[in-house]
Amino acid sequence: MAGLRAKQKADKTRRILESATTLFREQGYDSARIEDIAEMAEVSVGTLYNYYQNKGDILVATVAMEVTEVLEAGSRIVANPPLNVAEALRTLIEQYYDHSLYYLSKEMWRTAMAISIQQPDTPLSRRYTELDGQLCAQVVRLIETLQMRGVVHASVDAKAMGEVFFNNLNMMFVEFCKVDAMPLEELKARVNAQHAPIAALINSIKIV
Repeated sequence: MAGLRAKQKADKTRRILESATTLFREQGYDSARIEDIAEMAEVSVGTLYNYYQNKGDILVATVAMEVTEVLEAGSRIVANPPLNVAEALRTLIEQYYDHSLYYLSKEMWRTAMAISIQQPDTPLSRRYTELDGQLCAQVVRLIETLQMRGVVHASVDAKAMGEVFFNNLNMMFVEFCKVDAMPLEELKARVNAQHAPIAALINSIKIV
């Protein structure tokens, strides 16, 4: 019985988030109404408020859903990465970027970022920061894995280097979200070009 309730709760949560993202895209985050999200999700407004206090909660929950799926896919790459630093980074980061607009539009990302900056002590902001931390930790694990396999020089501080790569990919994603006209392929190309010279310096296996 408990398993059935958990399944029903997960189904309602998914419907609410999918309905919200649809309306956020169609109407804009500010214009979308809780009542309309509930109606599209086929739940009562009261039920929706049992799950989320406001639209900000829904938005951050959508970010969490996106990041959870990205981390799951990324873990498979980290477990068996290409044995070249630049190629391993490209594979992991492009997986992040390719999924980034699946649930959220650039406007929705901008709103989530703004909430995290403007309200740093709220549960929403702390959750957003936590998700960023999980992504950063995964990039660090990639560099550590490559180092254990002899691909990254033993003298390299894998944690610090992973953080450098993450901070750059994250900053570039912010720039991408700020410019509606920038295509995803341009973002990926720019980040790959920025990471290539650093990757070459720490790559212990020389490519002929």
